[in-house]
Amino acid sequence: MKDDIETHQTTLTAVESINEKLVDYRDVDAALGFLRANAQPGQAVDIDEKKLMRKVDWMIMPLMFACYYLQYTDKTLLSYAAIMGVIEDTHMPSNGFSNLAIAFYVSFLFCEPFQSFFIQKFPTAKYLGCNVILWGIVVSLNCVCHNFASIVALRVLLGVFESSKMASDSCSLVILTAMWYKRHEQVSRMGIWYQGTSVAPVVSSLASYGFLHYTDSHPHVHFKSWQILFLVFGIITIAIGILVVLFLPDNPMKSRLSAEEKIYIIERVRENQTGIENKRLKTKQVKEVLLDYRTWLLSLVVITTNVPNGAVSSFSSIIIENFGYDEYTTLLLNLPGCAVAFVSVGFGTWWAGRYNGRGIAIIVLTIPTLIGGALMAWLPPTDKGGLLAGNFMTNSVGATLPLLYSWITSNYAGHTKKITMNAIVLMSFCVGNIIGPETFRAKDAPQYIPAKLTIVVILSIAIVLAITLDLLYAWENKKRDREEPQDLPPDYEFLDLTDKENRNFRYLL
Repeated sequence: MKDDIETHQTTLTAVESINEKLVDYRDVDAALGFLRANAQPGQAVDIDEKKLMRKVDWMIMPLMFACYYLQYTDKTLLSYAAIMGVIEDTHMPSNGFSNLAIAFYVSFLFCEPFQSFFIQKFPTAKYLGCNVILWGIVVSLNCVCHNFASIVALRVLLGVFESSKMASDSCSLVILTAMWYKRHEQVSRMGIWYQGTSVAPVVSSLASYGFLHYTDSHPHVHFKSWQILFLVFGIITIAIGILVVLFLPDNPMKSRLSAEEKIYIIERVRENQTGIENKRLKTKQVKEVLLDYRTWLLSLVVITTNVPNGAVSSFSSIIIENFGYDEYTTLLLNLPGCAVAFVSVGFGTWWAGRYNGRGIAIIVLTIPTLIGGALMAWLPPTDKGGLLAGNFMTNSVGATLPLLYSWITSNYAGHTKKITMNAIVLMSFCVGNIIGPETFRAKDAPQYIPAKLTIVVILSIAIVLAITLDLLYAWENKKRDREEPQDLPPDYEFLDLTDKENRNFRYLL
């Protein structure tokens, strides 16, 4: 990277002389416009790369981690509140708890396409931060709910605001990761902020355990432990949202880095061939992703891995309590599952980044959850140790999501195409999480055997789908290797070409 960067004159000529059938001048990436305005002819950028990337990591990773941590926390607080008395205090009907999960994901599913559109049109980090603040307000308001209808209304609103936040997490956080890092670095960085989902249950379990010891002794104000839980985490979420608005950069060009550092970052990710940012919505890229059979295969992998993930995240505490433990022990017994999730995310992202093996890592992480579902389904109720082990093992499947995200950033070029694929993946995520809680029917309590068998069957399908997708990517790469190299103009990396238009593009496995 100490070599001279492309000159202003060369870049301008390349853009203006390109074949109009391939790309329109207005379609170029924002990074190319920045280079044209700020990179001088013959300019050399001499930067300490390791020092700069540490600076970037500390600038964006803590806030990205906090966002994903709170997204998971706020979504699963209801699971902890369930054993703290919210079901009884709000007079929840028999299937009310599973219906709350559905209310959240249905509103999430409906709003996701619109939110992904807004993410492309508005400054990414600012839009994210505003929605984090709104969703924090909704979480806080749960503390004043006294009936089932009010909780349903707030879960719907939470789904609306979290759809933008998840659009920002799985869209913005994923897109932001792609803006700053090379393709082989992205999966490990996604693993860092995705670890928020592993840390969240630890903090939530311990906080719930502490709040559960609270006793309401005030003669006039009756505040329950689960109400304090929602209020505290809601306020924390609002505070993080404000920090995101103030400090998280929308892209490298708008960051607090020096001009030379920005140029270095842009040139560093040139090899990705996926660009940095383009705010123009391109219908041809939407059509291209919708007609790609790999899109729907990846969508099915997301759905099948998130059916058990949705069930486990919503019902884990209830499952453990039904093994015969009291509410205090139940909260603490959530912690080993968090350790499984933490190790799974770390292993999966490390393996995928080091060996270019996303598909293999997805399969390996799916197997423990499949085994865990089988243990919970077929072990006798008296075998508490085996049942607990099975429950803990089901936490490994959630670690497949950052690997699926990294397939999007690495294998979908073209900004609109990437945004559209993110929306499809998030909608698939919702479908899986809608189906998951529905498998836990009140009539099957307390063992929920049909739901546990569903985990075994659906993950067997997921493994077959992941193997198929991995083989298809490898086959496409070999097919392109046999072709003559495509003659592309200078700066084609920032012309917002899709992976289909750029035949020199190779897919990561």
